[in-house]
Amino acid sequence: MKEIIQAALSAGKEIMKIYETDFDIEYKEDESPLTTADQRSHEIIKTSLRTHYPNIPVLSEEGSQITYDQRKEWKQFWLVDPIDGTKEFIKKNGEFTVNIARIRDGKPVQGVVYAPALDTLYVADEDKGAYKVEGVLSRKKVVAKALPIEKSDNGTVKVVASRSHMSEETKAFIEELELRYENVETLSAGSSLKLCLVAEGKADYYPRYAPTMEWDTGAGQAIVELSGGKVEVANDQKPLEYNKENLRNPWFLAYR
Repeated sequence: MKEIIQAALSAGKEIMKIYETDFDIEYKEDESPLTTADQRSHEIIKTSLRTHYPNIPVLSEEGSQITYDQRKEWKQFWLVDPIDGTKEFIKKNGEFTVNIARIRDGKPVQGVVYAPALDTLYVADEDKGAYKVEGVLSRKKVVAKALPIEKSDNGTVKVVASRSHMSEETKAFIEELELRYENVETLSAGSSLKLCLVAEGKADYYPRYAPTMEWDTGAGQAIVELSGGKVEVANDQKPLEYNKENLRNPWFLAYR
């Protein structure tokens, strides 16, 4: 996975150059924000993937105009979110990520999530499992920790929710847990870091009862599932599927 990891790290470096400036913000047709960092990250990752894997197509949030007629024949492809959590990027709270996933037959089989402001990397491969690496650029020697990272069981059920998209349905899910368990703790995080917290074992549940797109979840789902967790359609036991005609995800629940 060296080339995929390097693409994410290179994009992260460029993102941080812009993060430290007074950057401009544009808005797309759906009113979601867009910055120069999103666009530069997209170009770096697209160029790297096409150079190293010329026969595998790339579907990116910032290049998502590819029609389903073109996509439906793809057996595998790269699914990219150049910056997941652009709102968190704009707020400058550090909770944004670069997401790259390899999708094969509608399923994530490799994933890289890099949080450049935190200098923390999550990687997953169907043959090697899932890992977390901290200080990947800032330390001379880094250690990859297999996921889930062992945690103490103190009887508390932990739920991670979106920092920017807390819906009424999510609140209802948490309230239902509070009826079932004595101690329920709610964590907040931005971007695909929520999925990574489930993979780590720091959160037991991540209910997402608000809109997401395939590129928001592909890499994080790989990391959760290859660490032994589940990402399933809400009120169902089917995993999220990829390369659908409509790239919007249904509501889902990640858990371990």
